[in-house]
Amino acid sequence: MIGDGLYYKIVKPDHTLSDFVDSFWCLYNHSGQVKETIGLPDGRVDLFLFRSPAEGFRIILLGLGTLPHEQATIPIDGVIFCISLKLLAIEYILNESVADIINSGKILEHDFWGFSEQDLQDFDYFIDKSVQVLSSMLPATIDARKQKLFDLIYESKGTISVSELSEKVFWTSRQINRYFNQWFGLSLKVYSNILRFRASLDHIAQGKLFPDEHFFDQNHFIKEIKKFSGVVPKELLKNKNDRFILLSSLTSK
Repeated sequence: MIGDGLYYKIVKPDHTLSDFVDSFWCLYNHSGQVKETIGLPDGRVDLFLFRSPAEGFRIILLGLGTLPHEQATIPIDGVIFCISLKLLAIEYILNESVADIINSGKILEHDFWGFSEQDLQDFDYFIDKSVQVLSSMLPATIDARKQKLFDLIYESKGTISVSELSEKVFWTSRQINRYFNQWFGLSLKVYSNILRFRASLDHIAQGKLFPDEHFFDQNHFIKEIKKFSGVVPKELLKNKNDRFILLSSLTSK
C-alpha cells in the first residue's frame, strides 16, 4: 500500500525465472481521482495489462526509460498488472528488439501471450498464469557471454565499468555496445548509469542524501539524480503527492 487511495504490490519471481524477470507488480487507483505520476528509469522493460472504466483494456509494452516520464496519469479505478522484464528476456523470450520504443511504448494485441482482460481480476492468478506462460518460452540454451555479462551487471548494480566487463566476458566493448544499441536502444554505459540511479533510490528513500553507489562526489551524485528524476535528491525525497510511485513503494515498506 502506498496510501491516499493507491495500492501497490510487488512480487519477485522464483529462481527458475530470475534471469529473465525482475518482478511482477500491480497498481490500483481507488482514490476517486485521477493521479498524476512521474515514472523513473529503472532498467526494466514492462509488459503490462491495463484497464479503467474510462479507457478500457489494453496490453502495453514499455521500452527502457532514460528520462523521467512527465505527468503520466492513472485514471480513476485504473488497474495495472505488470511483468517487469530483465534484458535477457528481450532476446530470448520476447524475441524482438525494443530499441525503437526507448522512452516510449506500444500497444500490443488484446490477446498477447494469451492474456485477456479477465486476467486483471486477481493478481495472484495473474502471477501464476504469467509464470506458466514465461516458463513455456524459456530457451534451451543461452549465450554464455551474455549470461555472464548480465549476471555481472545486475550483481554490481551498474557500478562495474564497461572495460572490466569486456575483460571478464571476453567480448569487446564495441561488440557489447553494438548488442545493447541493437536490442535495447542505448549503450551499456547509459544502462549501467540507470541501474546505479535505481540503486540510489533505496538510499534516498531512507533519507540518505549522499552518494553510496560509487558516484565521484556529492555534485556528481546530485547531477545524476537530477538527470534521471528531474529533481535534486532533496526534492525527490519529499515526493510531493506521491508523484514518484517507485520511490513511494520504497518508503512504504
